[in-house]
Amino acid sequence: MENARSFVVPDSLAVSDSGFLFLASTGETFTLNLIGKEVFTMLKSGASLATIREDLQSAYDVDSSTVERDLDDFLNQLKTFKLVSVP
Repeated sequence: MENARSFVVPDSLAVSDSGFLFLASTGETFTLNLIGKEVFTMLKSGASLATIREDLQSAYDVDSSTVERDLDDFLNQLKTFKLVSVP
């Protein structure tokens, strides 16, 4: 995973405080857990992958390989559902 890579979140995507996502362009809905919402919020704010990884490692006291694997899996799911794209 590239540390500096950023992702674009569609303008038509709204996220609630509870982690409920609504993609207005298609009417699709998704639900994120607490950590998924945290990562998604950081992506939406333009945080780099390095920053997101460091924040997760610090907040949850987890090893770098676990964060790397889980973050990569999550980002692949977001891309699959077109909830983020790579510029």
